[in-house]
Amino acid sequence: MKTTTQTPTDGHAMIDLWSDLFGTWTRTLSSVWTLPDASARKPGEVLPWMALNPWQGAWDYWVDAWQRTILFWDVLRQRSDQYYAEKAKTVPHVLIFEAELVLDGRTFDRPVNYGLVRIKPPEGVVIDPKKRPFVVVDPRAGHGPGIGGFKADSELGVAMRAGHPCYLVGFTPDPMPGQTLEDIMRAEAVFLEKVLALHPDGDGKPCVIGNCQAGWAVMMLAATRPELFGPIIIAGSPLSYWAGIEGQNPMRYTGGLLGGSWLTALTSDLGAGKFDGAHLVANFENLNPANTLWTKNYNVWAKVDTEGPRFLEFERYWGSHVNLNAEEIQWIVDQLFIGNRLATAEIKTNDRVRIDLRNIRSPILCFCSKGDNITPPPQALGWICDLYQKDEDILAQGQTIVYAVHESVGHLGIFVSGGVARKEHGEFATNIDLIDVLPPGLYEAVMTPKTEDAAHADLVSGDWIVRFEQRTLKDIQAIVQPDLENERRFAAVRRVSEINLGLYRKLLQPFVQAIASDQTFEWLDKLNPSRLPFELFSDRNPLMRQIAELAEQVRQQRRPCSPDNPFLQVQAMISEGIISALKAWGDLRDRTLEQIFLAVYSAPLLQALLGMHATDESPRPQPGIEPERIAFIQERIAELKARIAEGGALEAAIRSLLYIGLAGRCVDERAFNQLRLMRNEHGGLTLQEFKRLVREQFFALMLEPEGALAAIPKMLPADADTRAKMMGAILAVVTATGDVTGEQAERLARIEAFWGQSPLRPQQART
Repeated sequence: MKTTTQTPTDGHAMIDLWSDLFGTWTRTLSSVWTLPDASARKPGEVLPWMALNPWQGAWDYWVDAWQRTILFWDVLRQRSDQYYAEKAKTVPHVLIFEAELVLDGRTFDRPVNYGLVRIKPPEGVVIDPKKRPFVVVDPRAGHGPGIGGFKADSELGVAMRAGHPCYLVGFTPDPMPGQTLEDIMRAEAVFLEKVLALHPDGDGKPCVIGNCQAGWAVMMLAATRPELFGPIIIAGSPLSYWAGIEGQNPMRYTGGLLGGSWLTALTSDLGAGKFDGAHLVANFENLNPANTLWTKNYNVWAKVDTEGPRFLEFERYWGSHVNLNAEEIQWIVDQLFIGNRLATAEIKTNDRVRIDLRNIRSPILCFCSKGDNITPPPQALGWICDLYQKDEDILAQGQTIVYAVHESVGHLGIFVSGGVARKEHGEFATNIDLIDVLPPGLYEAVMTPKTEDAAHADLVSGDWIVRFEQRTLKDIQAIVQPDLENERRFAAVRRVSEINLGLYRKLLQPFVQAIASDQTFEWLDKLNPSRLPFELFSDRNPLMRQIAELAEQVRQQRRPCSPDNPFLQVQAMISEGIISALKAWGDLRDRTLEQIFLAVYSAPLLQALLGMHATDESPRPQPGIEPERIAFIQERIAELKARIAEGGALEAAIRSLLYIGLAGRCVDERAFNQLRLMRNEHGGLTLQEFKRLVREQFFALMLEPEGALAAIPKMLPADADTRAKMMGAILAVVTATGDVTGEQAERLARIEAFWGQSPLRPQQART
């Protein structure tokens, strides 16, 4: 019988052959690493043969570097396994807290891939059912949900430690067929109605936190359904997309450089009606080529013995890509990213309701950072300049706006970083009632460390003293730096986008849609640069089959070289050089693209061809106030003026405190906590009733300052002891932050005269 040698001609045999060859090679390397003398050497020990070998440092570094390389490959393999494990889940998320489903938006009449879950408090955390609930809405900007509860020190974590019930609005990876942004708005309104129903005895309406892209969605809903909201915190959320400073914020030029939103439509059509969220992730990655191409992976390789778990934890979120419908992403790009219509009330719903952010009745807290290159402070705060021309306009709308600008934290750190969560979000959570009752106006949240010599430190709930200092539109303009020429450039981009999108839809879209299919989307999904590394370093790659086994051997025989090894210093120098080169290239790229954008869209000829004319007015409309709103304001003013002399001792006390406090242009948490005691002792008002009382007395002082003050004696109780006790409570609030000086002292003396009391020392008042 004749025998023949079979050659590996089929694909599976070739894979097995290459796998065996790779395994043999790696085992050979492993045997080299286990030289008897070297493996027996203790850290820092110099063996006799080493003293005669001048190349020992190089050998130690070479062994260490190869071992780190194998371990690094294994970390990438674990990341791929983690990616596919998450992808296999129906509802993948990165929450570290247990949660239970409350409402599933996929079951609604207009189904959406959103859901409301209740967060279960961790062991040792006690929830106070009387406190207002917190609802965190996570961004659907390419990544999966759970970033608001990614760590113990997260938005959800600090809110629960403050005793608040917590909920999360999350989503599944794929949208429901045909869902729109308006469908999602309606679903989120149902979620908030459910939260309100679950907490009828809560002291205040839900505090809603919108992270990143969820921020503008929350603001849109609050503008159309203001009755559902308590204070709103928008963290790292872009609301004014054209705003920015030349030389600092290059991402805003992307739409213009690509010719508008036609490319978004093309990408969605190639995906058979779906838009891959990995494209949004790629946009984030492109902003920092040094980190994307080198630093992130180099840090893991250089510190692979300790950095693996942290890297995998972050990649679990960063690699959890989600998709959007073509209708959703097209609306976002056309109306927001390029159109920038939200900040000037140009957006209308399908039932013709205009979305005007001035209709929001709840306090708005904008939290942003100078280190955020995705949502820089101008884009987070520019909407205030777009909507308001004078400080009085904010008061007329009865709106309370607070902003806080971090000095350095990056975009994700705004709602992920443990340090930020412990400080800013922790203070926001513990002082949320104070934010809710702030009088209308513009404020900046200022935090200073609590020290031993701080006045009345017992009234401070955390490690920081929080003050809300009054600001003006000039302060916002100094941050935003609005520029009329900048507005014209981006208005030109908007018109170019509309033209190009129209041409694409007429000339190319029918052909693209005819050839696109689910298989097309699947292949584009696999080849996306943001996903391809997961495929290459997974166990599906035959060359990676031996890595897990080899990595385990390396861990058992790990030989890190000495920290003072000169080759480690050379390694660090080379890395710094690569980082510097990539940063220089990124800066050059950004400057070049900016100059191209400025040259193209500043051209008078292009603007003239687009029907734009050089004027002193903004190319965007300045939103006016609807006649119904004007009539309401006038009616409210007349009502408040007629009731200036009405009220009792509590109204008089609040009016007195506001009069004194307005001289300081600052609201301190210590004063509010002292005022909280006063509120409990005099009637036990609910927070909403107390908020209404504060606002009425504030507007009385704004409309008729002298008349409001002259009415105080008529509102006081006849009993002298009662007046003395209440004046003592007023003085306790006023002196909670320290001694009273300057204009505040003069106003205090005037109030004491109204109450018929002689000045009291702070110590007497507090006892």
